[in-house]
Parts: sequence; structure tokens; C-alpha cells
Amino acid sequence: MFDTTHRVRRSLIALSVLTLSGCATFSEDGGFTAVETEVREHLGQDARWARTDEDRSASQTQVAQLLQAELTADTAIQIALLNNPTLQADYANLGLQEAELVQAGRLPNPGFSFGKTSRGGAQEIERGLHFNLLALLTLPARLGIEEERFEGEKLAAIAATVSTAMAARRAFFEAVASRQAAAYAQQVVESAQASRELTARMSAVGNSSRLEHAREQLFHAEALAALAGAKLQQGDAREGLIRVLGLWGTQTDIRLPERLPELPDGPREIADVEQKALGQRLDVRAAKHSLEALATNLGLTQTLGFINVLEIGPAQVRERGEPVSNGYEVSFEIPIFDFGQVKNAKAQGQYNQGVDRLRATAINARSEVRSAYLTYRTAYDLSKHYRDEVLPLRKRISDEQLLKYNGMLISVFELIADAREQVMSINTYLNTLRQFWLGDTALRTAMLVGNAPTMSLSAAAAPSGGSGGGH
Repeated sequence: MFDTTHRVRRSLIALSVLTLSGCATFSEDGGFTAVETEVREHLGQDARWARTDEDRSASQTQVAQLLQAELTADTAIQIALLNNPTLQADYANLGLQEAELVQAGRLPNPGFSFGKTSRGGAQEIERGLHFNLLALLTLPARLGIEEERFEGEKLAAIAATVSTAMAARRAFFEAVASRQAAAYAQQVVESAQASRELTARMSAVGNSSRLEHAREQLFHAEALAALAGAKLQQGDAREGLIRVLGLWGTQTDIRLPERLPELPDGPREIADVEQKALGQRLDVRAAKHSLEALATNLGLTQTLGFINVLEIGPAQVRERGEPVSNGYEVSFEIPIFDFGQVKNAKAQGQYNQGVDRLRATAINARSEVRSAYLTYRTAYDLSKHYRDEVLPLRKRISDEQLLKYNGMLISVFELIADAREQVMSINTYLNTLRQFWLGDTALRTAMLVGNAPTMSLSAAAAPSGGSGGGH
């Protein structure tokens, strides 16, 4: 009896020591090194998880340095990665999931039981030490599940970083485009003011009709309304950029370029765009990790079946006047009412759900990338068409009209009407250029994280409101 108890005790101690020696522990970086490496690979920028005051101070110093120069799309992304508070809050999920991983790698604390009974003049004392044998046996599987979840949380952190970066890039182009549009709207107002004053003088001496005078007044009024709308949009876009960059106080005095970058020499040609997206899309990879965890959980549930509790440990019984009795105790749950069918059905259902979600994610990824690439190419071709075809033709017509006016072959009102048509074409080109850079950002987003904002090019081909009222 003693030998058996001794062997059980030694086995439990050995298993406990072995398990505890292999327990998961907290990493120094909280899993962020993998996030940082992949973000640099995808974006060429540095991500930083500010967990200490020193980290936050270093980030603020770098942000201040970047804000000293005129912003670019790349510097806007870098500032957002360092300074966006929502992104920093998302990084905290890494620490929470790592805590779950560490917890899964540790055995529950052993239980101690003590009992004392009296029978006549005799007293009996019972002592027991209980270990959760089921937790020990399932530890590798549970640890594997949490490891998959931790890997999924890393991918979620990378996705949050990329999404924030693309939001900053999109907000940058919106802010620059709205500034450029507002500046051009101001030029239109100044031109309309000059036309109105000229028409007023001509009307005063009888060289202009009341109808022509009214038309110039209307065009000036519409131009003023368009300028007010453009300035409002400029302010909103600027504040949107400030928010995604996480700026406040004196930091909000940002310097933006006066105009959008020109079109690149050619559009990006991406071979096998769908396969590339499936290989690097973070939501697809996260769905795969989730499915792996569900598969492990399903196997564990099916293997254990109806077993919920299994504890073992040494026990001692001491009776007054008698030697100590040593032995061991095993406790387990009796499957009378629950044979594990519910747990098995739930695990199977969760796994099947994971399979369908992975399939849906892959289908959506392919479709989103195809749609984003089509929008990108269409925006490039449309903007290039206006730049290379429409605007040169407009300029040629304007030059010819000016020659006719100088030769007294057309009136000043015909010259003004042509100038308004040129305003419409320039506004449309600026809008197509804005749509191209937003489409480029949407394509980058679709290639990495998905859920890229849908865009319509219908507005790009339509004249801007308030710029074309007239003849």
C-alpha cells in the first residue's frame, strides 16, 4: 500500500515539475516584434507600441520632428502609426491574449482538503491533496488552441495597423485635394467678379443687355456658393486628417502641399492579383488560424467525450491511537445526465461555422481585390484622358477664341462663356486625379486587409457644381 501511494505521489510530483518547467511565460515584447516586422514589410514604416512613458516620449519627439516639414503621404502614415490612440488601444489586445496563452500553459493550483470527525471518544482526521489530472492531460491541446488565438491576435494587430495607415493615406489625399479645389474655387470667384464688373460697366453705357448682366451676376453668386462649399469641405478633410493622425493642440497646425501629386507614368500592373491577395490578406490568414484552433478544440472535445472532472492525489487518514494511513484518491464526474453530446455538437457546429467563414472570407477577398483593381485602372485611365486629351483641347479652343476676340470676331461674352467651359473641364480633371489617388489607396487596402471603401467614378466625370452656370 505504501509503495503504491509513494509511486503515485512521485509520479504526480514529476509530472507537475515537468509541466511547470515547460509553462508558457510572458515575452519581453508581448508578441509585437512579429507585428513590427510585417508592418515594415508591407508599409515600409515603423510601428511602435508605447507601453511606457519612455516609449510615449520617444514617439512624441519623432512626431514633432515629422511635423516640422510639409506632410507627404508617407509621413502622414508614419505619424498615424506612432500617434493614433485607437491603434495603441488595439495593441493592448496583444497583451490580453498573451495572458490567456500563459494561463493556458499553467496547471490549476492543487486543492487541499481537511476533515475531522468524532465517533464516541475517537477522532479521525483526514487530509488530502488533489491535482487536476484532466487539466494536465489536456494542457498541450489547450496550449495549442491559445497559441493559434495569439497568432490570430497578432494578425489582428497587423490588420489594425495597416487599416490605420491606409486611413491616414486616404485622409491625406482628401485634405490635399480639398485644399487644391478650394484654391481653384477662389480663382473662379475672382474671375467671376471681374466678369461681373466688366458687364456692369458695359451695361451702364448700353453695350450689354440686362440679360447678359444678370447672367454674370448669377455666375458670380454661384461661384461664391461653390467657394463656400469648397472651404467647408477643406476644413472637414483637414480635421479628418488631424483625427487619424492623433494630433491636438499646437500639433494641428499642419503643413499640406498645395496640390495633389501628378499621375504616375503608368498604372500598376499586378499579375495574379487574386492569388497575391489570398496569400497576404490578413483577414484570410486570421480565419485560417481561427479554424485551426476550432479544429483542435473539436478533436479535444471528441476525445474527452463526457469527462469533465478528473482529479487524483495522495490522501492521509489519522485516527487517534492508530498509525497514519496513506493512500490516494481519484474523483471524477459520473455521466448520468450529460454524456457530452451537447459539447460535441457545439464544437462540431463551431468548426463547421469556421469552415464556412473561411470560405466566405476567401470569396470576399477575391471579389474586393478585383473590384478595387478595376476602380484603380478606370480612375487612372479617366484622369489620364482628361490630362492628355480634354484639357489640351480646351486650351486650344480658348487660344482660338482669344484670337477671334482680339480680331473683334466674337464678343467678350462669348470669350467669358468659353472660359467657364474651361473651368468645368479643369474641375473635372482635379476630381479624377483625386479619385485616382483614393483608388490607389483602396487597392492597397484590398490587397492587405480588405473592407476597402467602395468608390464611384460617376462623380469624376460630372462637372463640379457651381462652376458652369452661364451661357
